[in-house]
Amino acid sequence: MTLRLSPVRMTVTRDLIREYAALSDDYNPIHVDPEYAAASPMGGVIAHGTLSLNLIWHSLELTFGSQGADCIITEVRFKTPVRENDALEAGGEIDDSGEIRIWVRNQHALNVIEGSARLKGP
Repeated sequence: MTLRLSPVRMTVTRDLIREYAALSDDYNPIHVDPEYAAASPMGGVIAHGTLSLNLIWHSLELTFGSQGADCIITEVRFKTPVRENDALEAGGEIDDSGEIRIWVRNQHALNVIEGSARLKGP
């Protein structure tokens, strides 16, 4: 039987990206300057990777509680950039062996982040 993590959803707006830039003090122009970003290989503004990654931690905390989430180690890969107006959902599945597969998906059902989580060892 596969158990599912509690889903967490968010729509990425320009204002949210700018607020996250202020919070993280990361004003890389790929995140906050539309003209610069459009001329870059990314072809437009992209959200900070950690903005999206935070959704996974929120999902883990909702599922396991704050103390449980503190005992988890994650390994993730950023698969594709998150863009303004993307609708994201984070979640995952726990299989019978206890492996936790985690992901953040966009509105096109593409994994923008994927990976695994496990309990910290002794």
